[in-house]
Amino acid sequence: MQHRARPRLLGPLLAVALASALTGCSLFDGDKPSNSVEQTTGTAGGGSQLEIPTTVAAGQVSLLQRLGEDGPMRTLSVERDGAWQCVDCAGDGVTSRGTLAPELTERLQVLLANPALADETDQARRYRTTCIDALTSSLITSAGLITSQDCPGEELTPVAGEILLLLTQATPAEVKG
Repeated sequence: MQHRARPRLLGPLLAVALASALTGCSLFDGDKPSNSVEQTTGTAGGGSQLEIPTTVAAGQVSLLQRLGEDGPMRTLSVERDGAWQCVDCAGDGVTSRGTLAPELTERLQVLLANPALADETDQARRYRTTCIDALTSSLITSAGLITSQDCPGEELTPVAGEILLLLTQATPAEVKG
């Protein structure tokens, strides 16, 4: 049985490219009620080539998740005010929008402002993905890109791990393998 060589940075690089497409423009409609969840059918990705940012503005965060190399890309973007949009949340092509509860928005802002987050970036940790076919989660924050994989032996970063947990529990997004 031959194993195909897989570039270690391909997954996170693709995640950053998709995030740039989502965070480079306004994602939220200002006329929607703050507690609404809208579901529409859509696709993530456009044909144009964009500059790939590795950070977002202070107080914003984007989460990109993919199960394995060929799984659907789930993208969640959260604005400073707690407004969020999740594209292909459950791998079903549905886009959802809503707003985090005020206490969750406040907690998220405290976590995003934590100076320790800078020490958890891929660059600071010299992070490399190590597992094949694992759930890979990439947070794009103002501090930088923070990647983790759900595989044995991988230690979660404390602040980014808490952000990841908050985002996945507070939105209807769910990765289905």
